[in-house]
Amino acid sequence: MYLNKAFIFGNLTRDPEMRAMPSGMNVCSFGVATNRVYRDRDGKKQEQADFHNIVVFGRQADVVSQYLKKGSSVFIEGRIQTRSWEGKDGEKKYRTEIVAERVQFGPRSTASSGGVRRHEDGGEMPEDAGSASGSGIEYPKEDINPDDIPF
Repeated sequence: MYLNKAFIFGNLTRDPEMRAMPSGMNVCSFGVATNRVYRDRDGKKQEQADFHNIVVFGRQADVVSQYLKKGSSVFIEGRIQTRSWEGKDGEKKYRTEIVAERVQFGPRSTASSGGVRRHEDGGEMPEDAGSASGSGIEYPKEDINPDDIPF
């Protein structure tokens, strides 16, 4: 059995570009940057960025082009594919990309939400609502007496 599966979580490096194939199906392409932090042999902290080409087809392409933009965070699940073609200069060109099977939007930054905190379930609440810790749970101000609990 063989396996070709990629999982990428990162930020878009450019706005998605939508095109239509000759068959009429939409295809959307964009780039995603991922980074990692590690320590080198000398113990110094190093950062490395990798850039990935992503291709999305069909209805997901429509949704991606409508809602994602440069800087958006995204989780991609797909397969790795390398295409080849002959360039205008007659030289053979190659491009390795991830063909997305699943695209999941990452959290939105609160700076762009206009004072509204967005939750993963789609709910919203004003930024200043809830406790100082941001949990949104209001606890009673008085102490609870264990004798008052009926069980």
